Amino acid sequence: MIKEVVSGLAVGLTFYAFFPYIRSIHAGKTKPHAFSWIIWGATTFIVFFAQISDGAGIGAWPIGISGAISLYVAILAYCRRSDSSTTRLDWLFFILALAALPVWFFTSDPLWAVIILTIVDLLGFGPTVRKAFFHPHQEKIGFFTLFAVRNFLAIIALENYSVTTVLFPAVVGLACVLLVIMIAVRRVAAIRREPVA
Repeated sequence: MIKEVVSGLAVGLTFYAFFPYIRSIHAGKTKPHAFSWIIWGATTFIVFFAQISDGAGIGAWPIGISGAISLYVAILAYCRRSDSSTTRLDWLFFILALAALPVWFFTSDPLWAVIILTIVDLLGFGPTVRKAFFHPHQEKIGFFTLFAVRNFLAIIALENYSVTTVLFPAVVGLACVLLVIMIAVRRVAAIRREPVA
C-alpha cells in the first residue's frame, strides 16, 4: 500500500512539475533545448521498460510517464524552435547519445541497458547545461528541483531494489540537483555583473 501511495505522489509530482514548465514554453518564457529533450524522452521511456523487466513494479510508472511527457516536450521544443542556438558541442552530445541507444538492444541483460541509457541520459544534459550556463534565466530551477524529489520518491516506490531499478533515477536525480546548483550560481553571477544605475 505504501509503495502505491509513494508512486502516486511521484506521478503527481511529475505532472505538477511538467504542467507549469510546458505552460512556460507556450508563453515563450522557457526555451528548452530540443536535443536534450529528445535524448531524455527516449532514454527515460526505454529505462521504464528495463525497470519493468527487472520487477520494479509500480515504482517504474513515474519514470514511464516522465518519458512520455519528455517526448512531448521534445516535440514542442522542436516545433516552437525554442532554442535555435545549436553548436557543434550540442551536435556532439546528440550524436554520442543517439549512437549509444542501439547498444542496449544487443545486450540481453536489462542492467547493461540501464547503464548505457543512464550514460546517454547524462549526455542529454550537455546541451541544456551549455545553454543554462550562458542563459541561466531561460530554465526553471523549480522544475529540475521537483524532478530530483520525484526521482527520490520513485526509488522509494520500487518493488525490487537492484542496480537495474535504482541506477537511473538516482543518477538523473543527482544530475538535476547539480544543474539546479549551476543555474543558481550563474544567476547570482549575472546579477553581480549587471551595472548599477
